[in-house]
Amino acid sequence: MIKIYRQRYLPKELLWLKDDEILLHDDEVIVTRWRSIKPRLDFSHGRSCYFLHRNYKISQFFDQNDLLLYYYCDIVMPDVAENGDIIFRDLLVDVKVYPDGSHTVLDLDELAEALEKGLVSDADVIIALNTLDSLLKSVYADEFGGIAKILDDWT
Repeated sequence: MIKIYRQRYLPKELLWLKDDEILLHDDEVIVTRWRSIKPRLDFSHGRSCYFLHRNYKISQFFDQNDLLLYYYCDIVMPDVAENGDIIFRDLLVDVKVYPDGSHTVLDLDELAEALEKGLVSDADVIIALNTLDSLLKSVYADEFGGIAKILDDWT
């Protein structure tokens, strides 16, 4: 079984997501089920779908009563090790999409800060911005639900 890691730049960390349960792994996606790493009041658990060739991960965030709060889209870059383990580098920009279709773009300032500090390459910034553009176009065209539907199959 592969191991999945999350690498962040701000704050700098590499975290093995050892408690995430892998529900599906193929050439296109990895679907996981997870509980929040630290106890939280705003959400308790969720499911994530890593789209391996699209540079993003879409997660459903639920409260303690299994109510869907929102979708959280992380822009990530997968790096596959020789043993098959995958490190998903967080490219900092995120999009939060609510069940009513409204959305918020998050952390563009963090991307700028990471670029300024030399923590990310120009190439990573280009990938992050192009991926953000693609995600937002799917939200604006009411296509986001079709992309995120894969998570509904794992209730």
